Amino acid sequence: MRIVAARFNHETNTFSPVPTLLEDFDPLHGADALALGTGSATALGAFIAYAQSIGADLVTPLSATANPSGPAERDVFEALTAPILEAVRGGCDAILLDLHGAMVAGGVDDCEGELLARVRAAAPGVPIGVALDLHGNVTARMVDNCDCIAGFKTYPHIDMFETGQHVTRMMDAILKGDARPVMALTHPPILAQTLKMNTEVPGIMIDLVNAARAAEERDGVHAVSIFGGFPLSDIADAGVSVVAVADNAILAREVARNLARAAWDGREGFVYDEVPLAQSLAQAVRAAGGPGEGPVLLLDHGDNCMSGGTCDTVDLLQAALEAGMAGIIAGPICDPEVVDQMSTAGTGAAITVALGAKVSLDGFPPRAPLTLTGIVGSVGQGRYIVSGPIYTGQTCDMGRAVVLEVDGATILITEKPHEPWDLGVFACAGIDPIEAKYLILKSRMYCRPVFAPLSRAIVECASAGITSSNLDLFRFEKLKRPIFPIERDTNWAPDDHANTHDQTAL
Repeated sequence: MRIVAARFNHETNTFSPVPTLLEDFDPLHGADALALGTGSATALGAFIAYAQSIGADLVTPLSATANPSGPAERDVFEALTAPILEAVRGGCDAILLDLHGAMVAGGVDDCEGELLARVRAAAPGVPIGVALDLHGNVTARMVDNCDCIAGFKTYPHIDMFETGQHVTRMMDAILKGDARPVMALTHPPILAQTLKMNTEVPGIMIDLVNAARAAEERDGVHAVSIFGGFPLSDIADAGVSVVAVADNAILAREVARNLARAAWDGREGFVYDEVPLAQSLAQAVRAAGGPGEGPVLLLDHGDNCMSGGTCDTVDLLQAALEAGMAGIIAGPICDPEVVDQMSTAGTGAAITVALGAKVSLDGFPPRAPLTLTGIVGSVGQGRYIVSGPIYTGQTCDMGRAVVLEVDGATILITEKPHEPWDLGVFACAGIDPIEAKYLILKSRMYCRPVFAPLSRAIVECASAGITSSNLDLFRFEKLKRPIFPIERDTNWAPDDHANTHDQTAL
């Protein structure tokens, strides 16, 4: 038994000015990919564990993942698909792929669909199992070119390994001849907003996930996945979708349509209404004076680097300082120029910097840096090991990291954009974030598993960044229209064949 297992992940914000280079994926091959994936809390980790448990000859041609950012160049996509295709052409009995579902590259709006079509052509008849992110923009081409799909059911994503296990259970049944499932895909025209996909609070997303889990208990149903989609991707198929894997097309189609109907009926639950920044800050001040311990989290979701943000907007920090708020810890803010300036000045130096707003945002109002005068608190390397529960054990590198102490705030500034998903983000620079009265983080969800339990309140704060929840800021040109909520009077019925696809309807 020979199994090819690979990981290739990128969530592409087609509006983001942040470039995506080959080195951003930090691609590993062969034994290096195997070593990184073994024991990891990823779908690839589950694929490796499965292959080892059955004594298979395992080939791991690639492990490559880059933080969300703008579209990669076409040659980057080609360079990363090549080792997977080479391994598959070498012969195999099963193929397991840990993909995202929302990657866009130069000239390719559906990278996962393109990769799977190439894999299918290189190994016709070999079963292909795929794990996808909950934010995948799933296409008919993806469904047509694999045998089973399972998507994450949590956001923040803490079930990546479990999703990989789900795929291997289906693959194991296929390899043993116990099942040859088919899939159905249904796309209700909903451009869901990311902050409404949280599965840790009551809402439409957790309701749909629970419905998907219930449907998986039915005889003949192998997997049901609700994909919220990635809305900041200007491609035709962005948005909500449902994939059902079942013993026959009739059952798969029924399950997918039923869940899509539930999503459509609850579509208002996917709409996120931003409140003015001043109102959010007033809420934070009230929360800081209320019961509980720990800081008030102020989440700058308009500049979330794990959705392609530049990590350099300063709207929230500026507004908080101008409002007279004190006891602030903020970061990381990405500004290589300021890092250079402060590193040259050295620890303890008095300094004036122009912080942030260095990356231009096409189509957005002009931005200005925030002028601050303070003391260089520390200069060092922003490197740490994640304690979990997301990416547990992974070594992260923010480049050089400096700390600026100003009246009312301690600010972590780094060379590279970075999601604050672990206390190590601050600890590596000598900061204890839990000592803050107000903790400003550029994050939507990934910070929450670690920081939320240590905080007294969470306040979501809007900034005019490239990951804003205000869809009116973005100019969609390829997205299928009409789509809710951009066109709030959109009509849709789950029996509309144009929005439903199964593998037998080819």
